[in-house]
Amino acid sequence: MEKTTRSGAAHRMASGVFADLAEFAHSLARSLFDPYRPELYYMRGPGPKWHAKHERAPVAYQAVPALVRVRAKR
Repeated sequence: MEKTTRSGAAHRMASGVFADLAEFAHSLARSLFDPYRPELYYMRGPGPKWHAKHERAPVAYQAVPALVRVRAKR
């Protein structure tokens, strides 16, 4: 009885195709069922440390009174 075998190149090609298919299925399953959801963890804006570092130094100013004509009540 003669045993049928694949040549080495055909065997490597078939196993390469199956490996590629398995890798595709694995990456697809990982992307579909990934528990990490970044929208749950994003920051809503800069925090107090950022503001302390980037705020302008308070500028001392002198209030200038507005010149407004005031009518006397009669």
